[in-house]
Amino acid sequence: MAVLGRLACGLAVVILVSGLLADAAVHEYNGGKFFQASDAFLFRGGREGLFASTPEAVRRWVDIPRGVANGKAYIRFDNLKFHRPLSEAQVAPIAGQTGRIEALLFEVKDRDRIGYASASNIRAFCCSPELVQRTGCNPGHIIVRPRDGDNQWPRVVEINFIGNDSSVAVAPSEIHITAPGMYYLWFVICDKNLAGVAVTGTTVWKNPGGYLPGMMMPYLNFYALMSIAYLALGVVWFMQYARFWRDILQLQNCITAVIALSMLEMATWYFDYVNFNASGFRPYGTTIWAATLGALRKAVSRVLVLIVAMGYGVVRPTLGGLSGKVMALGAGYFCAVELLDVMQNVGAIDDLNSSERLFLVLPVAVLDAIFILWIFSSLSKTLSLLQTKRSGSKLELYRKFTNGMALAVLVSVAWIGYEMYVRLSDPYNERWEADWITGCFWHLLQYALLCAICVLWAPSLNSTRYAYSEDAPEDDDDVALTSAIVASAKAEAGTASEKRPINTDVFSLEDEVEEGKLE
Repeated sequence: MAVLGRLACGLAVVILVSGLLADAAVHEYNGGKFFQASDAFLFRGGREGLFASTPEAVRRWVDIPRGVANGKAYIRFDNLKFHRPLSEAQVAPIAGQTGRIEALLFEVKDRDRIGYASASNIRAFCCSPELVQRTGCNPGHIIVRPRDGDNQWPRVVEINFIGNDSSVAVAPSEIHITAPGMYYLWFVICDKNLAGVAVTGTTVWKNPGGYLPGMMMPYLNFYALMSIAYLALGVVWFMQYARFWRDILQLQNCITAVIALSMLEMATWYFDYVNFNASGFRPYGTTIWAATLGALRKAVSRVLVLIVAMGYGVVRPTLGGLSGKVMALGAGYFCAVELLDVMQNVGAIDDLNSSERLFLVLPVAVLDAIFILWIFSSLSKTLSLLQTKRSGSKLELYRKFTNGMALAVLVSVAWIGYEMYVRLSDPYNERWEADWITGCFWHLLQYALLCAICVLWAPSLNSTRYAYSEDAPEDDDDVALTSAIVASAKAEAGTASEKRPINTDVFSLEDEVEEGKLE
């Protein structure tokens, strides 16, 4: 038991310090302001993992049929406008270019080609007269060194204010993506007089197979497969449930609810992603519903594991005074996960900065840690109680369950350690094409745990032998064997014996009776 406690504490600590996950999203600008970075003013337009356009789409870009999966990959400026304060516009001359904004699109591997790093490791983004001789840059422009053999990248698009206009609209245009990579879009100003400029409009980021972001594209097939997997599990479980419905335990009803929630959640996420990939927009209703189902499934699953660990229906007929605490913890976890999932999936992920993500992730991590500690603490008490009562079959059941939970903890700790290593060694997310594995792993682990619980508590003719009963003997296996021998001897002697009925109504006892039995 001490080992289980240490494993639980270790996982709880690791969860608290694990990295934050973020996916890409649609990029919409609603009056965002520039911030100062070194000698420039920047506005981050977004970042996205994009796959390359297909060779056929590159050859026939204009003639390619319209559609979602047409092989085209691009970034398109839609209704993009820049607005400067009237006070700054009126100071400008009447005619000509009176202010410049540069849209900079670059792949993450070209980050060192942006700006100039001095000997003191201070990076200058704008070209000054002193840097012209060193870099060959144009004064007043952003410093960009083209790739060797490809002077088209990094790509710079100039946007100029004319006269004393207070706003400038960017003509709709597409930047073709011919190589896969993690692309960044920055808007850069080198003129201090334009520090108050605001941005409105959108940029559309499209992959060859649709509008799903590159890091989210694999989830489309994954959720389809998980929907089938949960459907298969549900069919097998419901067949057993219908076959032995007279001997169903309350705990098995809880398992049925978790399976149904999981099937519904996976199917909803799949259709949400299908719609997102086809239209480029995520309807709030569908996305919020999917996030709500996911939060409910996670909360119910954790409560289920906790009440199993407490021995509900096996060593105790009710949870007694702990019912309120368990429900409160489950409700708190549901609210925390719901808020996190909705904020991550509705709107743009890049709209959240690191501190906001931490504010949303921290409560979930803390509640997860509480669940883990409580589960293993309860398992320890339940095993001790079963050993004291010498309940052989129940003890064997809980030993298998404990071993499964311990294995899940070890795998989780190892995986979280791997995740932290990957994120620390890849701060710029250059291995973005494998990012989907992180989210899928946790779904697979939860599916495996649910399958294990379904196997251990599968409906059968012998389900009631695991149920709590005040008339049950302490050493059920030994007594059952002795009874069989005695019954056989009486049969040979021609003596008829009556069997004493076993009480299977294990959930009708009141809390006070249950507390007395545990004592």
